[in-house]
Amino acid sequence: MRTIAFLLVLALQLHAENWPGWRGPRGDGSSMEKNVPVKWSATENIAWKTAIPGEGHSSPVIYGDQVFLLSCLSEKQERVLISLDRNTGKPQWQRTVIKTPLETIHRLNSRASCTPVTDGKLIYVAVMKVDDKTIPAPNVGTARLITPGSIEVVAFDLKGNRKWSRNIGPFISAHGFSACPVLYRDLVIVNGDHDGEAYIAALDRATGELRWKTPRENKTRSYGTPLIRTIDGRDQMILCGSKSVTSHDPATGKRHWIIDSPTEQFVASMVYNGKHVFVTGGYPERHILAIRPNGRGNVTETHIAWRARRGAAYVPSPVVLGDYFLIVSDAGIASCFDAGDGTRHWMERHDPTHPKSINSGGTFNQNAISLAAVEAVFAHLWSAEQCTQHNQRATEFKQAINELTSRYNAPCKAYGSGSLLTLIWQKQSVTDDRADGLVHDLN
Repeated sequence: MRTIAFLLVLALQLHAENWPGWRGPRGDGSSMEKNVPVKWSATENIAWKTAIPGEGHSSPVIYGDQVFLLSCLSEKQERVLISLDRNTGKPQWQRTVIKTPLETIHRLNSRASCTPVTDGKLIYVAVMKVDDKTIPAPNVGTARLITPGSIEVVAFDLKGNRKWSRNIGPFISAHGFSACPVLYRDLVIVNGDHDGEAYIAALDRATGELRWKTPRENKTRSYGTPLIRTIDGRDQMILCGSKSVTSHDPATGKRHWIIDSPTEQFVASMVYNGKHVFVTGGYPERHILAIRPNGRGNVTETHIAWRARRGAAYVPSPVVLGDYFLIVSDAGIASCFDAGDGTRHWMERHDPTHPKSINSGGTFNQNAISLAAVEAVFAHLWSAEQCTQHNQRATEFKQAINELTSRYNAPCKAYGSGSLLTLIWQKQSVTDDRADGLVHDLN
């Protein structure tokens, strides 16, 4: 059984701000804490370290003296909710959320990726209940079979007692499941974007009763978490995903406004600085949008304040602090933009596995453009399960390499047509940071 380690930063205050859900108390990655550590190592600024059974990408959430997170015990086919003592890391209890077959997932996903949320009374968890069958994967570049299912939302009290469970609808995605619940008044809201009859659903926190359910007409998988703010005199729940950016009334699900596109799929969460809502994504194209959130109806042509392409992220979520919008791309390239007009203040590579040679013009020197990107292309187009289709795979891989050669003017060659491909890529100077998105561009 694989274990993961959970680290708790040793803050200077005994009881710091609660971190009750995905991206914290405001859903934007911000904290009001002061004088906290900014550097960590295996021994520096670590209060305790505890092994966690299973595996998963769920972020820990903190309320009072408890830490909660979700994990998957693959051998038992169980998704479990775990409670730890905040001060010592000692496990308090572990509860089975659901026992269900293991769903098909993207290699970068897990089977316990959803971060729980708590109001201090109950802990709410969303998981996928997997059907005992397979279907052809919709909306993919390579035909394959996947496991369909549905979304189950479960509530526990702080002592680990199950209070209610509600199935809110189907879910189909070749990339697996992840939907972090958010809270609004007496509701718990879950994004059900997927490659089928997609929706957003709101349940009564106390009982799990369905209060409203709004269809998503584009029916395309995305993994963004809704951001709720009071803007322009109305409560807005803003969500990027399913070929659009939309704002809804969180009390009813009714839509305030929509921006079509700018791309198909989204993962990163949004942020708001009091003036603009900021979106980054996605697949097949990368965009950063600053949106004026005071519109009504379709505002695609009227309410985009500024747009950028270079430096955009697909998976990493950004932060905004006053006049500064900060983002790190999937390849580890950090950028700081002026939040008002989109002017780039600086751009620098922060991934220690790559040379830090970005200059003020945004160019950088690397071996093989981006070793991580090349490895991602290889892994995506050539997996162990597909070795029997080696001739077709080899052809597709060569086509992918040729596309990269043309796109980045970087000479490279791919040899072989059997189960082993040899790639030779010359050292280049590249002036485009979009190599970080190749695994998604070639889906």
